[in-house]
Amino acid sequence: MTPGVRITGLFSGASLTAKVLRGAVLSVGSFGLSQFLRLLSNLVLTRLLFPEAFGLMALVTVFLVGLSMFSDVGTGPAIARSPRGDEPDFLDTAWTLQILRGLLLFLACCALARPLASFYDEPLLVGMLTLASVQFLIQGLMPTRRETANRHLRLGRLILLDLVAQVLALVVMVALAAWLRSVWALVLGSLAAAALQVLLAAHYLPGQRNRLRWEGTAVSELVHFGKWIFVSSIFGFFLAQGDKLILGKFLPLDAFGIYNIGFFLGSFPAMLGGVAIVRMLIPIYRERPPGQSRDNFLKLRRMRVLVSGGLIALTTLAALLGPWLVGVLYDARYHDAGGVVVLVACIQVPVIIGMTYDHAALAAGDSQKFFIVTALKATLVGAGLLLGLQAGGLFWALVGQFLALVAAYPALVWLVARHGAWDPLHDLAFAVLGAVCMALALWWNWAAILALAG
Repeated sequence: MTPGVRITGLFSGASLTAKVLRGAVLSVGSFGLSQFLRLLSNLVLTRLLFPEAFGLMALVTVFLVGLSMFSDVGTGPAIARSPRGDEPDFLDTAWTLQILRGLLLFLACCALARPLASFYDEPLLVGMLTLASVQFLIQGLMPTRRETANRHLRLGRLILLDLVAQVLALVVMVALAAWLRSVWALVLGSLAAAALQVLLAAHYLPGQRNRLRWEGTAVSELVHFGKWIFVSSIFGFFLAQGDKLILGKFLPLDAFGIYNIGFFLGSFPAMLGGVAIVRMLIPIYRERPPGQSRDNFLKLRRMRVLVSGGLIALTTLAALLGPWLVGVLYDARYHDAGGVVVLVACIQVPVIIGMTYDHAALAAGDSQKFFIVTALKATLVGAGLLLGLQAGGLFWALVGQFLALVAAYPALVWLVARHGAWDPLHDLAFAVLGAVCMALALWWNWAAILALAG
């Protein structure tokens, strides 16, 4: 059998390996295309709008994501891991809970709009947050067929529909920006994106149509699994969005908008890996727990080596080329984002090393200890950011964030070792490789780093 035939065979069939490989290729490819479209829209919008607009929209996004994560009861992971994950009554109950959650989020966002605008001293946030909160009502109607497709790694049509929705939303947002020349174009564009995603999923994903349903047994299972997901999501928000929440308060809006551009470019490889991993790891750990056999552990090690190696390589490339890329893509108003790209890319190294681990706990139903580790990491990162800001601004805030992520590693080991997933050889090898690559990037772009530090 030729190598080409063997490789093709790995991707065919209904085995878990074939589904995972197909899912990985589709997820990575679609995310790459999605982020290219996002970058394209960003380049167009930065020429139609002003840096402060992106700072304002970043604040709106942080609050929306925060409310969403504060109320996350883990419906997606619950459907992915539950033995009842394909039963109509279970899915309809999950959908009903999702609609109720969307309504509560909408009301909460409307109530918080004025206090948040007062805290950030930005009156425009009142109207922006109120209008943007409509997307919670829209997203509450998302059919559970999305989660069913993820559960069974049937991702092709799902990914295609997401890309179609993004392209259509991009066209709407650019048209609105050209017409309004206002930050309101970004808010209306985000609503269009949410509506298009729900409509396309409702009409073109296969499976049963959801109906309102309240089954006590299903509610009990969803709440029991989701209670720790709920509290861990609160801390997960601070872990994922804490930098924007804190920096949005202490940086001028134009500088905050520039930071978000640099963050997008520097964190792109880690986000790329995260999309594939989140969609695939719970089914993998559910079917092949690493603590069950040495064979399972070694297969997962090979997967981790491929994922970590590819992401470290892409992150190094982003760190090396960041300032040059910003100079090519953006006008002079945004050039300070170059140094941000380098530092944000360096921060991703500890993130990448632990990226393939924590879902072992969720697949085993250990959401409580997952919460403990998430809470500790969020606390450390928040403290690192605040101490860094006090020490000397954005540069030291990012340094503090990096040190906090490194300090959180022992807690991650405590979590995954319980499920037989810890691989110290993998971690040590990629920590050394990542340190060498990031040192090279810092040396190569030292002038941009000094400009940011100054």
